Amino acid sequence: MDLFDYMRERNMDKEAPLASRLRPATLDEVVGQHHIIGKDKLLYRAIKADKLGSVIFYGPPGTGKTTLAKVIANTTSAKFTQINATVAGKKDMEEVVRQAKDTLGMYQQKTILFVDEIHRFNKGQQDYLLPFVEDGTLVLIGATTENPYFEVNGALISRSSIFELQPLSKEDIKILIRRAVYDTEKGMGSYGAEINDDALEFLADLAGGDARSALNAVELGVLTTERAQDGKIHLTLDVVSECIQKRVVRYDKTGDNHYDTISAFIKSMRGSDPDAAVFYLAKMLYAGEDIKFIARRIMICASEDVGNADPMALTVAVSAAQAVERIGMPEAQIILSQAVLYVATAPKSNSACNAVFAAMESVRANKTTVPAHLQDAHYKGSKDLGRGTGYLYAHDYPKHYVRQQYLPEEIGDARFYEPGDNGYEKKIKAWMEYIREENR
Repeated sequence: MDLFDYMRERNMDKEAPLASRLRPATLDEVVGQHHIIGKDKLLYRAIKADKLGSVIFYGPPGTGKTTLAKVIANTTSAKFTQINATVAGKKDMEEVVRQAKDTLGMYQQKTILFVDEIHRFNKGQQDYLLPFVEDGTLVLIGATTENPYFEVNGALISRSSIFELQPLSKEDIKILIRRAVYDTEKGMGSYGAEINDDALEFLADLAGGDARSALNAVELGVLTTERAQDGKIHLTLDVVSECIQKRVVRYDKTGDNHYDTISAFIKSMRGSDPDAAVFYLAKMLYAGEDIKFIARRIMICASEDVGNADPMALTVAVSAAQAVERIGMPEAQIILSQAVLYVATAPKSNSACNAVFAAMESVRANKTTVPAHLQDAHYKGSKDLGRGTGYLYAHDYPKHYVRQQYLPEEIGDARFYEPGDNGYEKKIKAWMEYIREENR
């Protein structure tokens, strides 16, 4: 590299976006992803020892897939080259392979090929790489936001280690934001900016594990905010919310407003007001509430407030909870909305809730014994002890019911479950009244 090339690269680095400039150069500078690059983990050891095999990094945007590839580029003795699957064609791949063969043949040096957005390659393009990965001409590093088991050829998958990157934690994002604001070498520190605690919390929260979105907001805030009288650029809550184009919602996940909102959400579903319920859902989603937390509240409401008036409500809620974990945002908001509206418009009953609470109270208040005819009779000698003797098998009788004592004698006349008159419970109530009348 001559002086001209050196100065050109240096100036390009200075003009690069903040998120790019802050990319770590070494493993020790990487923030987050301790589950795969902790010092006792396989990937960390492989990179440090420069013994990396083909890998695929899989995870949401902004979690560090390209960052890890760049760290590998800085630490490996192999030749490192990069292509993007959204723009690379067959000729680009042929040129990479040609150079890799030359490098291996002339210098006995391996080539690491980083393919960003590898899921964008079609089957033919992925198949083209396979023999060169297999014979060691190329060490492949693929990066994808899509599940590689669905989007990458099975043959490439079988020759690669899959590492799933998780969204960065809120504390990880805060570390990166502080670097961005105060680091004078790679960050915006030379601008004399400061970020207050409210703005830091808001940005870290809103990023949702995506470091890039938070860093872009910091950069825009520093570059577009006028200096205050003290000569500093103050990144306040108003400034960062404007930069990220999202209004600040009064919703503190650990404060009173959090509990007020979730309380209103549940009471709206219980009160059969779908419009209010979906409004509070939207407020929580907008403020960055954990979708798994929301899904849990919907499941509870489906059982506590709908119950057997519509047994499908719990099925819908559980299915929604499973779906949002697999799909994530932003599509999860549609699934949550469907579940919320189903629960809100379903007929209501708290009979199941009341039944278990009443039964728990009876357990606390009474000492009881299981009736002898209901006790286990599946062991030798049980008949000699009178266990199970006299038990009537319900399926041997008309309508699969026969009257016998099931509750302990001490509370023989207790009633815990009282079906209501809404929805499916109306049928349950009619059936219970029928069999009780028939067998008096």
